[in-house]
Amino acid sequence: MLTGMTLASILVTTPSMSVLAYDITPHGYGQGTLVDANNVPTGAIMFNETYSMYDAYALTPVKKQIVLTFDQGYENGYTSKILDTLKEKNVKAIFFLTGDYAKTEKDLVNRMISEGHCIGNHGMTHAKLPTLDKDAIKEEIGSLHEYVLNEYGYDMQYFRPPCGEFSEETLAVTQELGYQTIFWSFAYVDWNVDSQPDPTTSTEKMVSSAHDGAIYLLHSVSKTNADVLSNVIDQLRADGYTL
Repeated sequence: MLTGMTLASILVTTPSMSVLAYDITPHGYGQGTLVDANNVPTGAIMFNETYSMYDAYALTPVKKQIVLTFDQGYENGYTSKILDTLKEKNVKAIFFLTGDYAKTEKDLVNRMISEGHCIGNHGMTHAKLPTLDKDAIKEEIGSLHEYVLNEYGYDMQYFRPPCGEFSEETLAVTQELGYQTIFWSFAYVDWNVDSQPDPTTSTEKMVSSAHDGAIYLLHSVSKTNADVLSNVIDQLRADGYTL
């Protein structure tokens, strides 16, 4: 955790970063379509096996549990409805904020915090980390951490790489900053506001994709997500999952 530390102190107190050599090959994460006998995406399983040493995960170890996460790049008018549903259903989620969202949507961010949700770091400028050097990676993550800590008194601990792009180096630097990197084991094309998925099809996809330790990536800019979330939560619970 970065509690009580400024970005300047981080740069001074982590000299090991300047001497350790990590693989800088860029990768684009996706859970893929292949699943095992328990409906768990094999891509997420392989990611955990390969990168958990860097506190980077696409699955949790908890059976019959689903973690709902929302990427907050910009506001499209649906976050309040999503928060209303989560409050009604007594579900806590993780909201990954960009710097622009943290600075412009203070009422919504304060509501997320006050209602017990987790705030995650999605990068100050939503930069693709593998394109940055180590100091720039630390600036991208650390500057947003400092802003949220100072503005909201909230100490973030989870990071989601923009666009799912990473390298061994970006994961290692993120870990040394005290963060866990959180990917996902379920995602679908919900982010295109000009071509929203059919609500019935979307609900079926989210419910049928459930699996142990699932991390769902959703976007709050989606009207469909806001409309179907209550029903999805009810159906997942009926199937024995906690959220």
